[in-house]
Amino acid sequence: MLGIFFIVAVGLWAAWFVTWHIAAFWRGKPTVQAPRREYRLHFVMIALGFFLLFNALPSLAGPLLWPVGPLLGWSMEALTLGGILFAWWARIHLGTLWSGGIERMADHRVVDSGPYALVRHPIYTGLIAAAAAMAVIRATPWALLGLVLFAAGFALKARVEERFLEREVGGYQGYRARVPMIVPFIRPAR
Repeated sequence: MLGIFFIVAVGLWAAWFVTWHIAAFWRGKPTVQAPRREYRLHFVMIALGFFLLFNALPSLAGPLLWPVGPLLGWSMEALTLGGILFAWWARIHLGTLWSGGIERMADHRVVDSGPYALVRHPIYTGLIAAAAAMAVIRATPWALLGLVLFAAGFALKARVEERFLEREVGGYQGYRARVPMIVPFIRPAR
């Protein structure tokens, strides 16, 4: 039964990956960019985590830590789909302000409505939730390590992004004080 859940999850992620990259053409022009060296390590952590989540190499498979039956498997498929849809909602809500890097676009402003009223980084929230579901479906120590790297990479990138936005976009500090960073309903420290 594990095979079908893995195949469905991979299909959901593949659909996200392809459509996300096609949508990259729908964005504004950056006016200021953070140096890539400030978040290059975070990208490596995310990529390595992603690889470990999806690896199918027998030498990296490891023991299964728990059984993945129909209830757990389909629940995790729902979480994968929900996480991806949440990320898409955030991307669509940002419109042309979205960027894959850390950039300020022309006419950049703090977006604090829609999914951005729940968390400051809803794209990361959705992708981390989908990655957590994948780790549960894989049920291996390597997949769990992949989840940790994936989530930590996005959390660290979010911190770099926030320092950049505080310098470049007015009103970000107030938004940061009101809205949780990645996990909904966890109030920011004051």
